[in-house]
Amino acid sequence: MTHGNLGPPRFRLLLCIAAMILCASPLAAQGNYEIQVYGADTVPAKNTMLELHSNYTPDGQVKTIDGVYPTNHQLHETIEITQGITSWSEVGFYIFTSAQDGHGVQWVGDHIRPRVRVPDSWHWPVGVSLSTEVGYQRAIYSPDTWTWEIRPIVDKAVGHWYFAFNPALERTWHGPDVSQGVAFAPAVKVGYDFTRKISGGIEYYADYGRITSPDTLRNQQQQVFAVTDLNLSPKWEINFGVGIGPTSATDHLIVKGIVGRRFDWTRHSPVE
Repeated sequence: MTHGNLGPPRFRLLLCIAAMILCASPLAAQGNYEIQVYGADTVPAKNTMLELHSNYTPDGQVKTIDGVYPTNHQLHETIEITQGITSWSEVGFYIFTSAQDGHGVQWVGDHIRPRVRVPDSWHWPVGVSLSTEVGYQRAIYSPDTWTWEIRPIVDKAVGHWYFAFNPALERTWHGPDVSQGVAFAPAVKVGYDFTRKISGGIEYYADYGRITSPDTLRNQQQQVFAVTDLNLSPKWEINFGVGIGPTSATDHLIVKGIVGRRFDWTRHSPVE
């Protein structure tokens, strides 16, 4: 990904990062709407990334619990629009939907996600960025309707290998989990480039519950995905995977796909 000049002085970026950490009451997990381990890079300035996240649950919760629809045989389609602001910042916006027999196609909620990163010119040995995500989801899909997440992101490519770690902190603003305080929901990706265009790997997602008093293993949410990434062009992002949930609190089988297309609105640097 190509980036322009640093733009604002370095201390302004540090202030942005500090403000995001201090102001965010770190929320509920990604859920099954955007199942993704983030890399540290951001969308370049004057570029827009449009993504469709498609997630289907062949084997999930079959009962309505506390007014929340069962997840079994739900198809979640999420539109993610990310706009590059500077060479080190972006803003993303999500539209969540769900389709299911008996309930039809319904709007679930929306989230907004600003993110900043450490510029390449700093020459750090790893990629580092920080996002904060706030949003609303309807109570029939999540009892915690307003949530906030702060997500540090660290990644590194070593030869054919790629590693990413997202140790997210989450907090509910409105819903039954308000009293639970800050939860820890890490995500990890390990990938390997088999060819220049095909990569494979493992993605791990979890919600361990309250950071000071984790849930028992039975009540934790954990998912492991086998994934494939197709690196066909810098214009495109393509990811497919199949995941299993080994704990009783997790949907047991999920199939996911991400298809993204980047649009460059500058005239002097077209995307190859």
